[in-house]
Amino acid sequence: MGGEAADEAVWGAGVSTVAPPPPTAPPPAPAPARRSARDSSASWRWTDRLGLAFAWFLGLTFLAVTAAIVIYMMVQGIRYVRPELFVTHPAAGVTERESGGFLDPLLGTVIVALMAMAIAFPLGLSIGVWLSEFGRPSWLARVTESTIEMLAGSPSIVFALFGTLIFEQGALAFLSRTNDGVVYGRSFFAAAAMLSLIALPLIVANVREGLQAIPGHVREASYAVGKTRIATTRRVLLPAARPSVVTGAMLGVGRIIGDTAIIVILLGATLRFTEAGDVPLLGTLKGTGSTLTTFVYANAPTGEINQPEKAFAAGFVLLSMVLALNFAVDVAARRGRRWS
Repeated sequence: MGGEAADEAVWGAGVSTVAPPPPTAPPPAPAPARRSARDSSASWRWTDRLGLAFAWFLGLTFLAVTAAIVIYMMVQGIRYVRPELFVTHPAAGVTERESGGFLDPLLGTVIVALMAMAIAFPLGLSIGVWLSEFGRPSWLARVTESTIEMLAGSPSIVFALFGTLIFEQGALAFLSRTNDGVVYGRSFFAAAAMLSLIALPLIVANVREGLQAIPGHVREASYAVGKTRIATTRRVLLPAARPSVVTGAMLGVGRIIGDTAIIVILLGATLRFTEAGDVPLLGTLKGTGSTLTTFVYANAPTGEINQPEKAFAAGFVLLSMVLALNFAVDVAARRGRRWS
Protein backbone atom coordinates (compact mmCIF):
# COMPACT_ATOMS: atom_id res chain seq x y z
CA MET A 1 0.00 0.00 0.00
CA GLY A 2 2.80 2.39 0.84
CA GLY A 3 4.51 1.82 -2.57
CA GLU A 4 1.29 2.42 -4.52
CA ALA A 5 0.66 5.64 -2.66
CA ALA A 6 4.16 6.82 -3.45
CA ASP A 7 3.65 6.12 -7.20
CA GLU A 8 0.35 7.99 -7.21
CA ALA A 9 2.02 10.91 -5.53
CA VAL A 10 4.73 11.00 -8.18
CA TRP A 11 2.25 10.92 -11.14
CA GLY A 12 0.04 13.46 -9.41
CA ALA A 13 2.98 15.87 -9.13
CA GLY A 14 3.41 15.73 -12.95
CA VAL A 15 6.99 14.47 -12.96
CA SER A 16 8.13 13.61 -16.56
CA THR A 17 10.13 10.51 -17.32
CA VAL A 18 11.14 11.47 -20.92
CA ALA A 19 14.76 10.58 -21.75
CA PRO A 20 17.13 13.52 -22.34
CA PRO A 21 18.08 14.33 -26.01
CA PRO A 22 21.22 12.69 -27.34
CA PRO A 23 24.34 14.83 -27.42
CA THR A 24 24.92 16.75 -30.67
CA ALA A 25 27.79 15.75 -32.92
CA PRO A 26 30.78 18.11 -32.99
CA PRO A 27 31.04 20.37 -36.08
CA PRO A 28 33.21 18.98 -38.90
CA ALA A 29 36.77 20.14 -39.01
CA PRO A 30 37.50 22.74 -41.73
CA ALA A 31 38.99 21.35 -44.92
CA PRO A 32 42.69 21.97 -45.34
CA ALA A 33 43.58 24.88 -47.59
CA ARG A 34 44.24 23.80 -51.15
CA ARG A 35 47.78 24.43 -52.23
CA SER A 36 48.27 26.23 -55.52
CA ALA A 37 50.26 24.73 -58.36
CA ARG A 38 53.06 27.21 -57.73
CA ASP A 39 53.39 26.16 -54.06
CA SER A 40 53.23 22.46 -54.85
CA SER A 41 55.87 22.83 -57.57
CA ALA A 42 58.47 23.39 -54.84
CA SER A 43 58.53 19.64 -54.29
CA TRP A 44 58.86 18.80 -57.99
CA ARG A 45 61.90 17.20 -59.51
CA TRP A 46 64.33 19.48 -61.33
CA THR A 47 63.28 18.04 -64.70
CA ASP A 48 59.64 18.95 -64.00
CA ARG A 49 60.66 22.44 -62.95
CA LEU A 50 62.70 22.79 -66.13
CA GLY A 51 59.71 21.71 -68.20
CA LEU A 52 57.47 24.24 -66.42
CA ALA A 53 59.99 27.01 -67.01
CA PHE A 54 60.27 26.07 -70.68
CA ALA A 55 56.46 26.15 -71.02
CA TRP A 56 56.39 29.63 -69.47
CA PHE A 57 59.15 30.72 -71.84
CA LEU A 58 57.25 29.50 -74.90
CA GLY A 59 54.03 31.10 -73.73
CA LEU A 60 55.63 34.46 -73.05
CA THR A 61 57.52 34.32 -76.35
CA PHE A 62 54.32 33.64 -78.25
CA LEU A 63 52.59 36.53 -76.49
CA ALA A 64 55.52 38.85 -77.23
CA VAL A 65 55.57 37.94 -80.93
CA THR A 66 51.81 38.36 -81.25
CA ALA A 67 51.84 41.68 -79.44
CA ALA A 68 54.74 42.90 -81.59
CA ILE A 69 52.89 42.06 -84.82
CA VAL A 70 49.64 43.67 -83.69
CA ILE A 71 51.28 46.79 -82.27
CA TYR A 72 53.55 47.26 -85.28
CA MET A 73 50.69 46.90 -87.76
CA MET A 74 48.49 49.21 -85.72
CA VAL A 75 51.15 51.90 -85.38
CA GLN A 76 52.21 51.71 -89.01
CA GLY A 77 48.71 51.41 -90.39
CA ILE A 78 47.10 54.23 -88.45
CA ARG A 79 49.72 56.62 -89.83
CA TYR A 80 48.46 56.13 -93.38
CA VAL A 81 44.73 55.61 -92.89
CA ARG A 82 42.79 58.52 -94.35
CA PRO A 83 39.02 58.88 -94.79
CA GLU A 84 39.26 59.15 -98.57
CA LEU A 85 40.74 55.66 -98.80
CA PHE A 86 37.37 54.20 -97.78
CA VAL A 87 35.35 56.02 -100.44
CA THR A 88 37.58 56.04 -103.53
CA HIS A 89 38.14 53.25 -106.04
CA PRO A 90 41.61 51.89 -106.82
CA ALA A 91 43.13 53.48 -109.89
CA ALA A 92 46.25 53.15 -111.99
CA GLY A 93 48.87 55.61 -110.82
CA VAL A 94 52.47 56.01 -109.85
CA THR A 95 52.10 57.95 -106.61
CA GLU A 96 49.98 57.23 -103.55
CA ARG A 97 47.59 60.07 -104.37
CA GLU A 98 47.03 58.90 -107.94
CA SER A 99 46.27 55.27 -107.12
CA GLY A 100 43.04 55.95 -105.19
CA GLY A 101 41.75 54.04 -102.18
CA PHE A 102 40.53 50.52 -101.41
CA LEU A 103 36.75 50.85 -101.65
CA ASP A 104 36.39 47.91 -104.05
CA PRO A 105 38.57 45.50 -102.02
CA LEU A 106 36.71 46.49 -98.85
CA LEU A 107 33.35 45.81 -100.47
CA GLY A 108 34.73 42.61 -101.96
CA THR A 109 35.72 41.41 -98.49
CA VAL A 110 32.21 42.02 -97.20
CA ILE A 111 30.58 40.39 -100.23
CA VAL A 112 32.59 37.16 -100.14
CA ALA A 113 32.14 36.91 -96.37
CA LEU A 114 28.36 37.23 -96.62
CA MET A 115 28.08 34.85 -99.58
CA ALA A 116 30.37 32.23 -98.09
CA MET A 117 28.62 32.33 -94.71
CA ALA A 118 25.24 32.08 -96.44
CA ILE A 119 26.44 28.68 -97.65
CA ALA A 120 28.58 27.51 -94.73
CA PHE A 121 26.41 28.50 -91.76
CA PRO A 122 23.19 26.59 -92.49
CA LEU A 123 25.16 23.63 -93.81
CA GLY A 124 27.52 23.56 -90.83
CA LEU A 125 24.66 24.01 -88.36
CA SER A 126 22.72 21.13 -89.90
CA ILE A 127 25.74 18.82 -89.98
CA GLY A 128 26.70 19.66 -86.39
CA VAL A 129 23.17 19.02 -85.10
CA TRP A 130 22.88 15.77 -87.03
CA LEU A 131 26.24 14.43 -85.82
CA SER A 132 25.53 15.38 -82.20
CA GLU A 133 21.87 14.43 -81.80
CA PHE A 134 21.16 11.80 -84.46
CA GLY A 135 24.23 10.27 -86.13
CA ARG A 136 22.29 7.61 -87.99
CA PRO A 137 23.25 5.64 -89.98
CA SER A 138 26.49 5.30 -88.06
CA TRP A 139 28.66 4.58 -91.10
CA LEU A 140 27.52 7.79 -92.75
CA ALA A 141 28.26 9.74 -89.55
CA ARG A 142 31.80 8.33 -89.47
CA VAL A 143 32.34 9.24 -93.12
CA THR A 144 31.03 12.76 -92.47
CA GLU A 145 33.33 13.23 -89.48
CA SER A 146 36.33 12.10 -91.52
CA THR A 147 35.37 14.45 -94.34
CA ILE A 148 35.06 17.42 -91.98
CA GLU A 149 38.47 16.63 -90.49
CA MET A 150 39.96 16.39 -93.98
CA LEU A 151 38.50 19.79 -94.90
CA ALA A 152 39.94 21.32 -91.74
CA GLY A 153 43.45 20.11 -92.58
CA SER A 154 43.51 20.86 -96.31
CA PRO A 155 45.36 23.97 -97.58
CA SER A 156 43.22 26.64 -99.17
CA ILE A 157 45.21 26.41 -102.41
CA VAL A 158 43.82 22.89 -102.85
CA PHE A 159 40.28 24.25 -102.60
CA ALA A 160 41.21 26.93 -105.14
CA LEU A 161 42.46 24.38 -107.67
CA PHE A 162 39.44 22.17 -107.09
CA GLY A 163 37.14 25.15 -107.57
CA THR A 164 38.85 25.99 -110.84
CA LEU A 165 38.13 22.52 -112.19
CA ILE A 166 34.51 22.70 -111.04
CA PHE A 167 33.53 26.19 -112.16
CA GLU A 168 35.20 25.95 -115.57
CA GLN A 169 32.63 23.35 -116.57
CA GLY A 170 30.04 24.39 -119.11
CA ALA A 171 27.15 23.47 -116.81
CA LEU A 172 28.21 26.26 -114.42
CA ALA A 173 28.80 28.88 -117.11
CA PHE A 174 25.94 31.00 -115.73
CA LEU A 175 27.98 31.66 -112.55
CA SER A 176 31.01 33.31 -114.19
CA ARG A 177 32.27 35.19 -117.22
CA THR A 178 32.18 33.42 -120.58
CA ASN A 179 33.58 34.35 -123.97
CA ASP A 180 32.91 32.40 -127.19
CA GLY A 181 32.05 29.27 -125.25
CA VAL A 182 35.08 29.54 -122.94
CA VAL A 183 34.11 29.51 -119.24
CA TYR A 184 36.64 31.39 -117.12
CA GLY A 185 35.34 30.10 -113.78
CA ARG A 186 36.32 33.25 -111.89
CA SER A 187 33.57 35.02 -109.97
CA PHE A 188 32.30 35.88 -106.53
CA PHE A 189 30.11 32.78 -106.74
CA ALA A 190 33.11 30.50 -107.27
CA ALA A 191 35.22 32.16 -104.57
CA ALA A 192 32.38 32.11 -102.03
CA ALA A 193 31.62 28.45 -102.67
CA MET A 194 35.20 27.40 -101.97
CA LEU A 195 35.62 29.81 -99.04
CA SER A 196 32.59 28.23 -97.41
CA LEU A 197 34.50 24.95 -97.25
CA ILE A 198 37.26 26.42 -95.08
CA ALA A 199 34.68 27.88 -92.66
CA LEU A 200 32.56 24.72 -92.51
CA PRO A 201 34.77 22.70 -90.08
CA LEU A 202 34.87 25.58 -87.57
CA ILE A 203 31.10 25.89 -87.54
CA VAL A 204 30.52 22.14 -87.25
CA ALA A 205 33.04 21.75 -84.42
CA ASN A 206 31.58 24.60 -82.35
CA VAL A 207 27.98 23.50 -82.87
CA ARG A 208 28.82 19.95 -81.76
CA GLU A 209 30.76 21.20 -78.76
CA GLY A 210 27.90 23.44 -77.68
CA LEU A 211 25.30 20.69 -77.99
CA GLN A 212 27.40 18.06 -76.26
CA ALA A 213 28.01 20.41 -73.32
CA ILE A 214 24.27 20.45 -72.52
CA PRO A 215 23.49 17.94 -69.72
CA GLY A 216 21.51 14.84 -70.63
CA HIS A 217 18.74 15.54 -68.12
CA VAL A 218 17.71 18.56 -70.20
CA ARG A 219 16.87 16.27 -73.10
CA GLU A 220 15.14 13.78 -70.78
CA ALA A 221 12.99 16.52 -69.28
CA SER A 222 11.91 17.64 -72.73
CA TYR A 223 11.09 14.08 -73.76
CA ALA A 224 9.12 13.61 -70.52
CA VAL A 225 6.70 16.41 -71.42
CA GLY A 226 6.04 14.89 -74.82
CA LYS A 227 8.47 16.75 -77.08
CA THR A 228 9.95 14.89 -80.01
CA ARG A 229 13.67 14.82 -80.69
CA ILE A 230 13.35 17.36 -83.47
CA ALA A 231 11.29 19.71 -81.31
CA THR A 232 13.73 19.29 -78.43
CA THR A 233 16.64 20.16 -80.68
CA ARG A 234 14.93 23.18 -82.19
CA ARG A 235 13.27 24.65 -79.10
CA VAL A 236 15.59 23.60 -76.26
CA LEU A 237 19.06 22.56 -77.36
CA LEU A 238 19.83 25.11 -80.06
CA PRO A 239 18.80 28.11 -77.92
CA ALA A 240 20.97 26.77 -75.10
CA ALA A 241 23.92 26.30 -77.49
CA ARG A 242 23.53 29.71 -79.13
CA PRO A 243 26.86 31.12 -77.78
CA SER A 244 28.79 28.23 -79.33
CA VAL A 245 26.92 28.60 -82.60
CA VAL A 246 27.73 32.33 -82.72
CA THR A 247 31.36 31.59 -81.87
CA GLY A 248 31.66 29.13 -84.75
CA ALA A 249 30.10 31.58 -87.18
CA MET A 250 32.43 34.43 -86.21
CA LEU A 251 35.49 32.19 -86.37
CA GLY A 252 34.40 31.12 -89.82
CA VAL A 253 34.09 34.75 -90.94
CA GLY A 254 37.58 35.46 -89.62
CA ARG A 255 38.97 32.55 -91.59
CA ILE A 256 37.18 33.67 -94.76
CA ILE A 257 38.31 37.29 -94.77
CA GLY A 258 41.90 36.26 -94.12
CA ASP A 259 42.29 33.92 -97.08
CA THR A 260 44.32 34.92 -100.14
CA ALA A 261 44.89 31.86 -102.36
CA ILE A 262 41.23 31.28 -103.19
CA ILE A 263 40.72 34.98 -103.91
CA VAL A 264 43.69 35.18 -106.28
CA ILE A 265 42.73 32.09 -108.28
CA LEU A 266 38.93 32.12 -108.22
CA LEU A 267 38.14 35.83 -107.93
CA GLY A 268 40.85 37.12 -110.24
CA ALA A 269 42.39 39.61 -107.79
CA THR A 270 41.49 42.58 -109.98
CA LEU A 271 41.65 45.68 -107.80
CA ARG A 272 38.40 47.02 -109.24
CA PHE A 273 35.16 45.16 -109.88
CA THR A 274 34.86 43.83 -113.42
CA GLU A 275 31.24 43.06 -114.20
CA ALA A 276 30.06 40.24 -116.46
CA GLY A 277 26.70 41.12 -117.97
CA ASP A 278 24.25 43.98 -117.91
CA VAL A 279 22.34 43.11 -114.72
CA PRO A 280 23.91 45.34 -112.03
CA LEU A 281 24.15 43.06 -108.99
CA LEU A 282 24.27 39.75 -110.83
CA GLY A 283 26.87 41.10 -113.24
CA THR A 284 29.08 42.12 -110.32
CA LEU A 285 28.79 38.73 -108.66
CA LYS A 286 29.59 36.94 -111.92
CA GLY A 287 32.61 39.16 -112.49
CA THR A 288 35.98 39.46 -110.83
CA GLY A 289 37.27 41.59 -107.96
CA SER A 290 39.53 41.52 -104.93
CA THR A 291 39.56 41.67 -101.14
CA LEU A 292 41.71 43.45 -98.59
CA THR A 293 44.12 40.52 -98.43
CA THR A 294 44.92 40.67 -102.13
CA PHE A 295 45.08 44.47 -101.96
CA VAL A 296 47.73 44.21 -99.25
CA TYR A 297 49.58 41.58 -101.30
CA ALA A 298 49.61 43.76 -104.42
CA ASN A 299 50.70 46.93 -102.58
CA ALA A 300 53.36 45.29 -100.42
CA PRO A 301 57.02 46.21 -101.12
CA THR A 302 57.41 42.88 -102.94
CA GLY A 303 54.11 43.21 -104.83
CA GLU A 304 53.36 44.48 -108.32
CA ILE A 305 52.21 47.96 -107.25
CA ASN A 306 54.78 48.48 -104.47
CA GLN A 307 52.98 51.16 -102.43
CA PRO A 308 53.62 50.12 -98.83
CA GLU A 309 51.63 52.98 -97.32
CA LYS A 310 48.46 51.62 -98.92
CA ALA A 311 49.40 48.12 -97.82
CA PHE A 312 49.81 49.21 -94.19
CA ALA A 313 46.53 51.14 -94.26
CA ALA A 314 44.59 48.18 -95.69
CA GLY A 315 46.37 45.82 -93.30
CA PHE A 316 45.32 48.01 -90.40
CA VAL A 317 41.68 47.83 -91.49
CA LEU A 318 41.83 44.05 -91.99
CA LEU A 319 43.54 43.51 -88.65
CA SER A 320 40.92 45.68 -86.93
CA MET A 321 38.18 43.52 -88.42
CA VAL A 322 39.86 40.34 -87.24
CA LEU A 323 40.42 41.72 -83.72
CA ALA A 324 36.80 42.82 -83.55
CA LEU A 325 35.69 39.31 -84.49
CA ASN A 326 38.00 37.78 -81.86
CA PHE A 327 36.61 40.15 -79.24
CA ALA A 328 33.08 39.15 -80.21
CA VAL A 329 34.04 35.47 -79.91
CA ASP A 330 35.41 36.08 -76.42
CA VAL A 331 32.24 37.91 -75.37
CA ALA A 332 30.05 35.10 -76.71
CA ALA A 333 32.14 32.49 -74.87
CA ARG A 334 31.91 34.41 -71.59
CA ARG A 335 28.15 34.73 -71.90
CA GLY A 336 27.91 31.03 -72.63
CA ARG A 337 29.82 30.19 -69.44
CA ARG A 338 27.64 32.58 -67.44
CA TRP A 339 24.40 31.05 -68.67
CA SER A 340 25.52 27.45 -68.33
